[in-house]
Amino acid sequence: MYWMHPYWKRSMFKPVWFITPSEALALMKEAVQGERNDELFYDELIKLAPNQDQASIIASIRDDERSHNQMFRDMFKEITGQDITGVSNEQYQRVTSYVEGLQRALLGELSAVEKYRKIWFGLSPGIYRDTVLGIIFDELKHASKYNYLFTLNEFKG
Repeated sequence: MYWMHPYWKRSMFKPVWFITPSEALALMKEAVQGERNDELFYDELIKLAPNQDQASIIASIRDDERSHNQMFRDMFKEITGQDITGVSNEQYQRVTSYVEGLQRALLGELSAVEKYRKIWFGLSPGIYRDTVLGIIFDELKHASKYNYLFTLNEFKG
């Protein structure tokens, strides 16, 4: 270990996204409760896809999201001993066009990264924190895929 002068005090630096473990659990619960609206959104976007290749990409993202939700449920249960119940009371907003849906999906993935980063900071080092980091990487991968789909469809002439 590094030598430190005994009278020197380290400042208590905290990143701007620092949260407590209980706040991380609340965000984890919130992330799962919007599951129903997510399912409706993905189903609608898959139906609007112009071809099977694009529909398959969205379906693979949907399947990842389902596994993320299950992992959050399992972690919450193991940490608290309680199941996540209830659903979001947020009204579902239908997709008006495929490109608008892709834009919404892209922004949703990036928003999830920000939320999950907070959850990551609120967990102790170990398997739960590592799992959330893996989920964050998946969300970034999803954002890249949506960017690709958006580019394919926005600039067709």
